[in-house]
Amino acid sequence: MQSADHGPGFPAYRMTASFDRFRWMGSALAGLVFVFLLAPYAALIFATDWHDFHLSEGDVDAIRTSLLYSTLALVISVLAGTPLAWWLAREHGRGKWVFDALLMLPLLTPPLAIGILLSSFYGPYSPVGSLFSHVGVYLTNTPPAFVLAQIYAGMPYFIIAARAAFEGVPRELEQISRTLGRNRFQTFWRVTLPLARIGLSAGVALSWVRVMGEFGIVLIVAYFPEGIPVKLWVNLEDIGLSAVYPLLWVFFLVAVPLPLWIGLRARRQTQAMF
Repeated sequence: MQSADHGPGFPAYRMTASFDRFRWMGSALAGLVFVFLLAPYAALIFATDWHDFHLSEGDVDAIRTSLLYSTLALVISVLAGTPLAWWLAREHGRGKWVFDALLMLPLLTPPLAIGILLSSFYGPYSPVGSLFSHVGVYLTNTPPAFVLAQIYAGMPYFIIAARAAFEGVPRELEQISRTLGRNRFQTFWRVTLPLARIGLSAGVALSWVRVMGEFGIVLIVAYFPEGIPVKLWVNLEDIGLSAVYPLLWVFFLVAVPLPLWIGLRARRQTQAMF
């Protein structure tokens, strides 16, 4: 005779109760982490002087500078980084780890240090910088220098995300496309890219956030023209904290929509696939 405490349904009941308790604890922990991460943004809401909400002098120029040159840096990063990401995903030689390690260097190097290295390599007194200056291109405190700094900030993140996206594409599908008469470029354009689009979109979103918000590299290489991050620092130093909040609101309005739209679109595409 089965006891009341150890009937046939007792083990399943215990498992269900344990799972419910674990799920509740996981949800509570996730909620605490979520609140912890977003808590500082409450200060942005309550500390903003809504009765005297206005941009400071030069803020509009900074917004225009960031939008224009960040878009250009993103386009260059995608066009130049996509072939490298594809090669890294498809190359299986013994020396591949060297390229992987070298790609990690920009991610591990502090932004200020990258800015100093760029100034040393592309500055007006360096051999490379003097070569560019002979053709009228100066890579310090100019729009080209601004774009250069943003490319170094955002391209490595795009390459890593794009490589992961390409690695997720089954090579068998590419081989089938080749057997059907498609050349390598047609296979890449019609098979590989569409299948990797979700990961590539994530890379574009991540790179956009990096180039828009980069401060350390731009501060060293291209203090002028002032983008939004540098202008935030200038407003804080020259005017005070009250001048930071309006431009910070605008930064979120111009920086967040693109990655948010890409993320929602990628999620819908993922759900449509299953």
